[in-house]
Amino acid sequence: MKIKVSRWVLMVLFLASLGRLAQAQGQGGYQVGDVVSNFRLKNTDGSMVSLSDFTSSKGAIVVFTSNHCPFAKAYEDRIIALNNKFAGQGYPVIAINPSDPGTHQDDTFEKMKERSAAKHYGYPYLVDDMQQVARKFGAGRTPQVFVLQKNGAQFAVRYMGMIDDNPQDAAGVTKLYVDEAVTNLVGGKPVVTTITKPVGCAIKWKNQ
Repeated sequence: MKIKVSRWVLMVLFLASLGRLAQAQGQGGYQVGDVVSNFRLKNTDGSMVSLSDFTSSKGAIVVFTSNHCPFAKAYEDRIIALNNKFAGQGYPVIAINPSDPGTHQDDTFEKMKERSAAKHYGYPYLVDDMQQVARKFGAGRTPQVFVLQKNGAQFAVRYMGMIDDNPQDAAGVTKLYVDEAVTNLVGGKPVVTTITKPVGCAIKWKNQ
């Protein structure tokens, strides 16, 4: 009886430790309304890009994405369309790849450069090789979006979650979460749906 109790206690402690680990790795980041810290990451063109570089913008659509993930691939054209629609209205896309190339070879910096060139991205595609920016945001999946609104020199989170409600079929989308959020912000209106649960590939965190 004592052995069974001991094993049960050990199991509870083990599960609790897993929960704390999951929270530390990509969870518990920014919430809606939080001010985002500046970041500086390498772009596929070799330049360094910071959030503070977007001084003339009204905000930004920050997308954590990757090369290997089927969900990210399914959303790629929709991400490009979001930038084409909203960059000129002050809300450009900033794509960030936090995926570990040691786990997924398609996410090496060279592969990122190839993908950006092949698809003619009109926005920066940044490598978060230390995964610090993804952790700061609390990103857990690719793709996952954070719509930021600029207020003075600061950027605050106004929406976080999915791009829309149909990862598999763009023609079957009924809720354009990011589009609606940015459209409201551009029109001076509050965002109605501020949080959705992202659907995509889990970010594999590097061992530290």
